[in-house]
Amino acid sequence: MSNKLILDHIRLALSSSQKPSSDFDLNPEDIEITNNPLISAAVLIPIVEKKTGLHILLTKRSSQLKKHPSQISFPGGKKEPRDTNLEQTALRESSEEIGLPSEIVQFLGSLPCHETVTNFEITPYIGFLTKKFEPKINSGEVAELFSVPLEYLLKTDNFVIQSRHWHRKKRYYYTIPYGPHYIWGATARILRGLAEAVSK
Repeated sequence: MSNKLILDHIRLALSSSQKPSSDFDLNPEDIEITNNPLISAAVLIPIVEKKTGLHILLTKRSSQLKKHPSQISFPGGKKEPRDTNLEQTALRESSEEIGLPSEIVQFLGSLPCHETVTNFEITPYIGFLTKKFEPKINSGEVAELFSVPLEYLLKTDNFVIQSRHWHRKKRYYYTIPYGPHYIWGATARILRGLAEAVSK
């Protein structure tokens, strides 16, 4: 299948209704009803075209960050008052973190919101980069920018459920390791949602 057909297939898959996801999908017994409002956030899942095919860009967060240091994530963050919508949030954060020019991002669609255990409601946007760009890494936030073949990330069989103890409870989560990179948690769950949507 050509890259164009793959992108068209993703666009079509994203246009159909999907269920929201959350960090509680594999831990339903941990859901707590609170009055705390969720914090709106957005991430960009950038698809780039390489000689070997389509790839998704991912970042490794700086080890100096207080929240989620050294974890694998997408460019993104919480919505700021200056953002007119969540698409703009995803573009602004991508520009700030990796120097991605917003004008080369062609949105294919979005996945349903993902709720995290840390009280964020993340909207993931999928965007195809129409041109090459020279990354400008914000070292205060990002330690590394790397890519993973889209084909690998779209295979649900590559996802593995693992567990660890957190706050004295055993919590389960998705992982999709790739080379030296350990992709897990919300990032892996969002990628799993993309794989499920495309596989239907």
